[in-house]
Amino acid sequence: MSVMSEFKEFAVKGNMVDLAVGVIIGGAFGKIVSTLVTNVLMPPIGLLLGGADFSNLAITLKPAVGEVPAVLLKYGVFLNAIIDFVIIAFVLFIVIKGINAMKRKKEELPAEVPAPTAQEVLLTEIRDLLKKSS
Repeated sequence: MSVMSEFKEFAVKGNMVDLAVGVIIGGAFGKIVSTLVTNVLMPPIGLLLGGADFSNLAITLKPAVGEVPAVLLKYGVFLNAIIDFVIIAFVLFIVIKGINAMKRKKEELPAEVPAPTAQEVLLTEIRDLLKKSS
């Protein structure tokens, strides 16, 4: 089987479409979380910590000289990214936990008992008749 035919089979099965949808939704969700962290969560936290704006927190490694900008170690942006990651990881944990719970419920459902065969039904009737006659 050639690589192209394998890829065509993979794409037709829907795996490619599922992956694309997941990536697009994940990217959009990441932007929402980043906005939430930057514009909603970090300002009150910064206010509680003395008015610090985390996105502007940085250590100057080399000051600006003339028109050459300063070299900064922007650890505030890194802190925002860490908070983004923790929120996204927590939401994914909750989603996966829910999916696993649904799978467990589905597995716990009793399997359907097969209907008795005609022979079993006949034997059951014979047994019941014998019990009545005794």
